[in-house]
Amino acid sequence: MLELYSYYRSTASYRVRIALELKKIPYKYKSVYKLRKNDPIFTEEYSKINPQKLVPTLIDGNAHISQSLAIIEYLEECYPQPSLLPNDALSRAYVRQIALLIACDIHPLSVMRIRRYFTSNMSLNFAQKMLWYRHWVNEGLQALEEIMSNSKLRGSFCCGDEPTIADAFLIPQVYNAERFQCSLEPYPIIRQIYNICLNQPAFIAAQPHLQPDASEYSPTDEY
Repeated sequence: MLELYSYYRSTASYRVRIALELKKIPYKYKSVYKLRKNDPIFTEEYSKINPQKLVPTLIDGNAHISQSLAIIEYLEECYPQPSLLPNDALSRAYVRQIALLIACDIHPLSVMRIRRYFTSNMSLNFAQKMLWYRHWVNEGLQALEEIMSNSKLRGSFCCGDEPTIADAFLIPQVYNAERFQCSLEPYPIIRQIYNICLNQPAFIAAQPHLQPDASEYSPTDEY
């Protein structure tokens, strides 16, 4: 059975959980609770699995795969049905465009280790950190809204009428934006897709509050 090292609120882990649920692939959830609590033994052991000491990490036999997009592409190749990529090249590029905009342009500027660095190394207060977070998240969501509003490829989901990799990336990002009180009012298309996805069994099962480690953390752990 596949193993997924995950953290319930990690948006990158959330993406992979969605993909696993959409493909109905059984897996064992491995919490990184001890890593988050700076347990030296667990941290040392986990660093051998993932030198970045981040999540997610997928274990498949002797293979250790990190980075959410790489994991999901791996799952797509090993478990091709149902496919999370459209059939034609243009639609596949469009789906990857959305996923990469989130993974490369929004996510890196707003993750917990960046916010912690602001506190510990730059002495920013909570309000200043949230100003940074909301600026970059809103800039990214605005770009996504415009891309999808101008695309003929969009359907009920980001691309067409079946969920794809794009939706697996969008929903965790919107979840995080809501958690940090970013207004979604300016993004009607994103809100519509978000609501549709959250009524799908795979997206429901992958939600952060339903994960095994959700009860292990304080609500303010990521602030």
